[in-house]
Amino acid sequence: MENKLMLNKESWICKDNRLINASYKLNLGELKLILAISSMVNPLDKEFKDYIISIKDFAKLLDVNLSTNKNFYSRIKRASGLLLSKRVTIHESDGDFQTVWLSGIKYYDNEGKVAVSFHPRLIEYYLQLQQYTKYRLKNITDLNSEYSLKLYEILKQYEKVGERIYDLEELKKFLGIENQYNRYYNLKKRILLVTQKEINEKTDIFFEFEEIKEGRSIKAIRFYIKANKTKNKAIEEVCVTLEGKCTNEEEKRFTELINGVKSIFKENISGLQAKSILDTAKGNINIIKEKYEIAKVTPGIKGIVGWMCDAIKRDYQQLKGKAQNGSFNDYEQRSYDFDKLERRLLGWDKTKEDDVGEKYQQGTIE
Repeated sequence: MENKLMLNKESWICKDNRLINASYKLNLGELKLILAISSMVNPLDKEFKDYIISIKDFAKLLDVNLSTNKNFYSRIKRASGLLLSKRVTIHESDGDFQTVWLSGIKYYDNEGKVAVSFHPRLIEYYLQLQQYTKYRLKNITDLNSEYSLKLYEILKQYEKVGERIYDLEELKKFLGIENQYNRYYNLKKRILLVTQKEINEKTDIFFEFEEIKEGRSIKAIRFYIKANKTKNKAIEEVCVTLEGKCTNEEEKRFTELINGVKSIFKENISGLQAKSILDTAKGNINIIKEKYEIAKVTPGIKGIVGWMCDAIKRDYQQLKGKAQNGSFNDYEQRSYDFDKLERRLLGWDKTKEDDVGEKYQQGTIE
């Protein structure tokens, strides 16, 4: 079935977060072609269509002058043809899944257009989405590097959170340069600073970064992301990470982070409990991990969620020499029952003085 929609810079690209975080190697032209096709997909559809791209419209989208680039159609045919063999590796919770991007292409030489079909195994990553990121096509059309395009997507995904930490080797693998730039100086100069300048100048987000060291070596990069006020004038163009249907409900924006919090604990905590911890830590996963390491050597904790929230608020520090034989009294704490605190934090036993759990009562995260 053909899609009659025309390419439009105002169109939305909507992709499952697993596809955002997938591993693949595409050059700039191939990646822009995939994203142009993606902008024609209606995420509410139940099946893919044949998405028709007019070469004239695609050239206009990329600000290509066809009068001086007469071989543009041939270049698109070549790029799309190569895409038939290009793989994408999606990192699922139970293992990696590999497929190709496209299942078929039809060239209309006399009409100057191409009909492209996404591989049907990609349906769950484009249609009827639950956890996804969306942005307008116009936000990436001016980018001139495949690294900028890929980095833009993962940072856009965390725009509302405002921060994301990437292990250095993980970042290189994501960008497809795992066997390059062995010296961090070169990676910073040729990739990080270049993509930062381009994304900050040309897109709707703005980011800064800092190095996280282990000894003298750089082990990870912390990205700080915010809306680029000079570019982003539409309030709805925030990253939307959801659980359930595609809505903008406040309670559902941090599902992916909440699942990350839950994975830290050996205890079986609910999504609602994870959210209270996440909010207390202001979205900082590293703080949660740090305090949970203290909790693991602290006997007698009645309510882990209440204990964690207080540990974060009061910045409990593990005493030297207590790592293996910690005591509940080794840390400066309040004198109340943490099980009671946990219930109050979640709004189950509210008091006039403590109404912390109120904002969670209308949430559906579990």
